[in-house]
Amino acid sequence: MSSNTESTSAICPVGTDVERAAQLLANGGVVAFGTETVYGLGADALNPHAVSRVFAVKERPKFDPLIVHLADYEQLSTVADVENSLVEQLAAVFWPGPLTLVLPKKPNVPDLVTSGLPTVAVRIPEHPQARALIAAAGKPIAAPSANPFGRISPTRADHVAEQLGTKIDYIFDGGPCRVGVESTVLDVSTNPPTLLRPGGVTVEALEDVIGPVALPSSAAETHPSAPGMLPSHYAPGTPLQIRESVTPPDPSRKLGLLAFREPSSRDGWSNVEVLSSTGDLVEAAANFFAALRRLDALELDGIVADSFPSEGLGRALNDRLQRAAHTE
Repeated sequence: MSSNTESTSAICPVGTDVERAAQLLANGGVVAFGTETVYGLGADALNPHAVSRVFAVKERPKFDPLIVHLADYEQLSTVADVENSLVEQLAAVFWPGPLTLVLPKKPNVPDLVTSGLPTVAVRIPEHPQARALIAAAGKPIAAPSANPFGRISPTRADHVAEQLGTKIDYIFDGGPCRVGVESTVLDVSTNPPTLLRPGGVTVEALEDVIGPVALPSSAAETHPSAPGMLPSHYAPGTPLQIRESVTPPDPSRKLGLLAFREPSSRDGWSNVEVLSSTGDLVEAAANFFAALRRLDALELDGIVADSFPSEGLGRALNDRLQRAAHTE
């Protein structure tokens, strides 16, 4: 793809013009952009008015903090206190990549970004176009996922255009997201570090580098210290339930199956989405949100989803399923 191609079919411009996207961000605009995890809805993290637009576009509650995306490690000290030996250890192994660290924030970071907390969530995305955009804008970029609050996360530019195309200034097309689930969030301001959200970096990989990590208390979900911790999140409009074992579908209902592997039988299911024919968790994660979105578009009575092994990326996928299935 060329560096300055653009589609005019979407409601807002969709293209790969990094200078245009960066200028919009620098001037207080809201730009969606691809990362290796999911598409982000970006704004200048140090501009409260621009950040407020992100909350308005997503209809996101202001008690839910945002992740600040950086172009490189040198930019980290502009928004966070990095006087923690673990930060350098983790950054050397996992950055750029799908790991978000929660650190004490600098005073210049608006309280709107952190929901009034003394900490800020930061990461350096692996996606080269995302880093190029942040570098060209010359500012740290606050960016939650580019979808209406609580709904299915977008993993392609057309997903963003479909849901938010009338409300934002530009969609910087980075192609399909490689990882397909959000970043892992680790609070390194605690001792030991606390895993706030499982994601694209596995617990096993983290513990290989820094030793055991703690799990958050249940209270964190009502007063989250990181994105994606609310009980109901990542949800389709169609009711979703999780099956722990192979059970046949209810013949009286029009049901779709979100299957980890190829099911033993497709009989009775209106539609079946197989995430990985070989049972590969990396492949399943990359396909997860797009498959869930396709099922949600079919006007089914319900979606039944397989649970995943509780290891590696399976933890992150089970977390997303549980929040997608949660009802108040």
